[in-house]
Amino acid sequence: MNEKTHSSAEHEIVKPIKERILSIDVLRGFDMFWIIGGESLFAALFVLLGGPFEKYLEPQMKHTQWEGFTFYDLIFPLFVFIVGMSVLFSLKRFVENKDYAGAYKRILKRFVILFVLGLIYNGGVKHGFFEMRTMGVLQRLALTYLFTSILYLHFNIKSLIGIFIGILIGYWAFLTFVPVPGLGYATLEYGKNWVNWFDQNFLPLRMYKELSEPEGILSTIPAIASSLLGLFTSIFLMQESFEPKKKAYYFLGGGLVIVLLGYLWGVEFPIIKKLWTSSYVLVTGGYSIMLFGFFYLILDVYKWQKWSLPLVWIGMNPITIYMFYNLVRPKGIAERFVGDSKAFLIGEDWHKLFIFIVTIAINLFLLRFLYNKKIFIRI
Repeated sequence: MNEKTHSSAEHEIVKPIKERILSIDVLRGFDMFWIIGGESLFAALFVLLGGPFEKYLEPQMKHTQWEGFTFYDLIFPLFVFIVGMSVLFSLKRFVENKDYAGAYKRILKRFVILFVLGLIYNGGVKHGFFEMRTMGVLQRLALTYLFTSILYLHFNIKSLIGIFIGILIGYWAFLTFVPVPGLGYATLEYGKNWVNWFDQNFLPLRMYKELSEPEGILSTIPAIASSLLGLFTSIFLMQESFEPKKKAYYFLGGGLVIVLLGYLWGVEFPIIKKLWTSSYVLVTGGYSIMLFGFFYLILDVYKWQKWSLPLVWIGMNPITIYMFYNLVRPKGIAERFVGDSKAFLIGEDWHKLFIFIVTIAINLFLLRFLYNKKIFIRI
């Protein structure tokens, strides 16, 4: 891979390698599509269609308030899963050469840049240093990448599986049986559980003003397990003793088993995204493996690839478009193009749909430009 280093942030602007596993880029692009406006686009479409679309599918484009699971609850853990997949490809060369100093240099560099970008994404010091939101989506990705990478460097696959199981069982036992301070009993109620208590008392700088910080400290521990599932997927993907089609079937079947185990565990230990419960890890991890298996079968086994190019544009520059969507706010640009709904004599629902169509079009225009210029900004 040819690399050129630019900017004080030392981002790598790289040319794509010939032998990429296309399904990973497409899966990443699929995930980011929903974050940069896909969710709002389909929500507006389902409202326009009305009937069962609005009743059953439109709620799937929103996060569950507390207990339960919707399609949109999959999007964040899917990215954590993909980060886990990337660990193997990022560090495999260092492990093979026993270059642990080089590995830690890369790990720490990526961790720091990603964490700082998360602070900027959340508003930085706009409201003062002591009012910063120190945890968030990118910060959680940074932390899961850090710990998954360290575990990969120092443990074999059997030990990693043991750590994965230990995290899930240990987290379940802690939240289920250890009394919450001030209550005298264990509970998973909103605002009264261990995760919320810990964040309210120990979250650095700003104490989160709501009862629940969705990306807090304690719930990052099971998120590491979600990342480990991605690492396991990459390890199995690289096994040469299985033919590609059989690997795809194993991903689909194994993912389904994990999903069912998660729902079964959820009867006793509910699926709660904001707590990142162990059942949530299994349900979202199983779906993530199945999604990867589907894309791997279609794109890398059967080679049906032309349809996926827009997702490749997104998947090759995920952090770039994530920061662009927050800092530049293409939705505001789209509103300037579409105008007011009254001026166009269209209903408010149609107006919303057009807004998000143009928003995604702006994002894709930028991403296509970067792809055609072979500019891929990696951390």
